[in-house]
Amino acid sequence: MTQTRAEADNPLQSEDSQWWRSSVIYQIYPRSFADSNADGMGDLRGITQHLESIAQLSVDAIWLSPFFTSPQKDAGYDVADYCDVDPLFGTLADFDEMVARAHELGLKVIIDLVPNHCSDQHPWFQAALAAAPGSPERDRFIFKDPVQQGHPNNWESVFGGPMWTPTTNPDGSAGQSYLHIFDSSQPDFNWKNEDVRAMFRDVLRFWLDRGTDGFRVDVAHGLIKAEGLPDFTPDPAGASMGGTEELAPWWGQDGVHEIYREWRQVIDEYEGDRVLCAEAWVNPLSLMAKWVRTDEMHQAFNFPYLSCDYDAQQLRETIDESLHEFGAVGAPSTWVLSNHDVVRHATRLALTDENPQGEGIGPKTPNLPDPATGLRRARSSTALMLALPGGAYLYQGEELGLPEAVDLPDDARQDPTWFRTNGERYGRDGCRVPLPWKGDAPSYGFSDSGKSWLPQPSSWASYARDLQAEDPDSTLNLYRQLLQLRKDHGLGTGGLEWVPGDQPDLLAFRNGKVLVVANFGAAPLALPPLVQDSQELVRSQPRDSTAPGMIPAETTMWFLLA
Repeated sequence: MTQTRAEADNPLQSEDSQWWRSSVIYQIYPRSFADSNADGMGDLRGITQHLESIAQLSVDAIWLSPFFTSPQKDAGYDVADYCDVDPLFGTLADFDEMVARAHELGLKVIIDLVPNHCSDQHPWFQAALAAAPGSPERDRFIFKDPVQQGHPNNWESVFGGPMWTPTTNPDGSAGQSYLHIFDSSQPDFNWKNEDVRAMFRDVLRFWLDRGTDGFRVDVAHGLIKAEGLPDFTPDPAGASMGGTEELAPWWGQDGVHEIYREWRQVIDEYEGDRVLCAEAWVNPLSLMAKWVRTDEMHQAFNFPYLSCDYDAQQLRETIDESLHEFGAVGAPSTWVLSNHDVVRHATRLALTDENPQGEGIGPKTPNLPDPATGLRRARSSTALMLALPGGAYLYQGEELGLPEAVDLPDDARQDPTWFRTNGERYGRDGCRVPLPWKGDAPSYGFSDSGKSWLPQPSSWASYARDLQAEDPDSTLNLYRQLLQLRKDHGLGTGGLEWVPGDQPDLLAFRNGKVLVVANFGAAPLALPPLVQDSQELVRSQPRDSTAPGMIPAETTMWFLLA
């Protein structure tokens, strides 16, 4: 066996003890986690009440999607006040109680920060609308005069439609237009304005002073737009959030790095190893790695890994590239399979068509996958991911094997993508449906009232946490076993050595004394000879009749080497 170039490049991967280098972080989508006051909407007290169930997974931290004051036009990613809790989710006292309980349980708390844009109800934007063109109030945002009767340029919103919305002057005449990468209710800040930079430094300190352990930075590759705002037509086959080889003039501009160097200085003022994690949809990985240089962020989501098909060779290439590129800047790689913006991987990995990132799937989507195939591949993929060195992110409900909720009624959908495209794109509601806690309770234990802000599929009773806790072969117990073994054997701080072989559907690697073998094929395959005299630790599927010395189809197994 040979050492990978990534292992040679990144000695910090195995030597550095900073928690975030090997952390497993569990994402909580607050409105869908647990409802404590029976209004059908998850809240902070609901999170606090269920933190023990998260700690039982042996994860290191939780990450919360936004809970700030917001009109909720985009599920809280339209922020009206960055330093308060929306009454929908509770109070600042509820937040403090949650942080205290999490810390008691050994969990760190990371919160979402949305710096690219705010809500159109933010006081600054209301002041900008009331102010004259060229005023200091308008300079905090991006206002431009329209070209003749059209928009300032041809940019299209991620959510569909123009990226510009016109305003009207007090006398009724046409006014300037303002820029919004996402919905018209989410105006982009002008990050060349010092007021904006100073405000966000204060926001960082506000939450750090309350004991927050770090920030996941939404749209971390946005913020700075190219000089002159030139026209640009994206590749229609590219990802909406910018994961293409050719960067749009609103993604990945060099000026963002100066901003995060300032933020890192703020973070480093505090004790306790506080962290910044980038949501940066940029390709290739060598470009993404710029966000995690030693004086910028600590982690970046590995979206190329998330975007991989269920394919052994594609995954191997992405793993090698990830460890190499992140290691080259002294950072750990991260691994992720699901989050609140993408089709859940228990469904996505069985799709036969192109990855519908950002578009979602629904009742009219062709070739909807077989749920059993999706779950089998999801369990196998998770078992492989959690054996890799570096950090990992889990999305609430994946430990239950939850599939995408495909059959949501049209009148129940709430994602802006659905509305801005007139139903041409389903959007992200299908991965955001509230969790099932109890198989025989109203709304499966999500809310005592039985209310649920998005309808839960009737099939979800069988996925409920209380039922899975009693089943040794459940997905929940598989996650518990994998995460405990990952911790026991130090896999997050280990290294990776590929085991050579001539079976294209088989991946095998060593991480310390743990041998991981994954079969991506549709038939059993022979295990590598190295398995002899080893102890099987875990497999992603319950035992079947596969012959000894073979690994079942679409299965990952871990072995402890002698």
